[in-house]
Amino acid sequence: MNVILDYDSGNLDSVLRGFQDAGIETIISKDADMIKKATSLVLPGVGAFGDAMEALKRSGLIPLIEQHVKEGKYLFGICLGMQLLYEKGYEHGVYEGLGLIKGDVKYLDISEKVPHMGWNDLSFFRPSDPILKYIHENDYVYFVHSYAVESTYEELLSYTTYEKLIPAIVRKNTIYATQFHPEKSGKVGANILKAYKEILDDYLSSH
Repeated sequence: MNVILDYDSGNLDSVLRGFQDAGIETIISKDADMIKKATSLVLPGVGAFGDAMEALKRSGLIPLIEQHVKEGKYLFGICLGMQLLYEKGYEHGVYEGLGLIKGDVKYLDISEKVPHMGWNDLSFFRPSDPILKYIHENDYVYFVHSYAVESTYEELLSYTTYEKLIPAIVRKNTIYATQFHPEKSGKVGANILKAYKEILDDYLSSH
């Protein structure tokens, strides 16, 4: 079971449809028992970093997320949900993130228009990762963000260039995340979720 974490942060219906269309059995839930049973969790997110972290704390879901990752089960972050996986966010102040991946989230201090909004192409950094199996370099995906991850890029699988390098797909062990919205990225996004389904199927067949 794949559970989209409901912590009162935005409309989750399009995210749900994206995973369901990929053939991944998925529900939206904030129920602790359902979350504990999940093979995969999806961390979505809209709005500001600090507000989202506060909502996550209020929801009581953070210990469940940490335990899930500790057990070697899968986690998929989307957009702000990806950013929350890092150590700190610098949006209207400084806020602690989940700290599951090393790095910070900082304002896109560039001359190009911010927010970075629309379709941008992907470059591969680690092309052998299974999440990239059904997509190609220079495929286009849909971004909407004003802040981006800065890290040592050990976790970097794919990036886009918008005046500067912006991490687009990252992975640390069983944690995957995308800065863009796969559920709004047409066939390319669908193919990323198709690959994620195979990753989950492989996990389930070995456990």
